[in-house]
Amino acid sequence: LCHFANEALYQYSQDELKQKAAEAAISYIGPKLDRKSIVGVGTGSTADYFIDYLAEVKHKFDGAVSSSVASETRMRGHG
Repeated sequence: LCHFANEALYQYSQDELKQKAAEAAISYIGPKLDRKSIVGVGTGSTADYFIDYLAEVKHKFDGAVSSSVASETRMRGHG
């Protein structure tokens, strides 16, 4: 089973894997978000995908904090 799971990952590019990781993170935290939630956001290409997905559920939480100016700028770009 582990061999198959690892083999299945090879069908995706590095960029697609990062996007899938960001989707999984949003799927995990999404049900836990409420109007009092503050989301911490990291930095980097995977975090960029996370920010893009987070923008789709921004109505569910109070705010977000970022670990870098780059992440803050991207979040501000989503409103």
